[in-house]
Amino acid sequence: MPVRASNMPVCRNCDGFPVVSITTGARHGDGSRVLLRVVCLACQGTGHTHRAALVKAGR
Repeated sequence: MPVRASNMPVCRNCDGFPVVSITTGARHGDGSRVLLRVVCLACQGTGHTHRAALVKAGR
């Protein structure tokens, strides 16, 4: 079956990668790295932009 693509346009600020993890260089006691999770502020972590409301223009 074909995979359907979303009709929503991809966010221009994050290019569809809305959540990233950044390492701080520090480590936890068990040896795993300390990560900061950062979410795109423009799309609030969805990866898509919101379409503007359609406005009917008259003369």
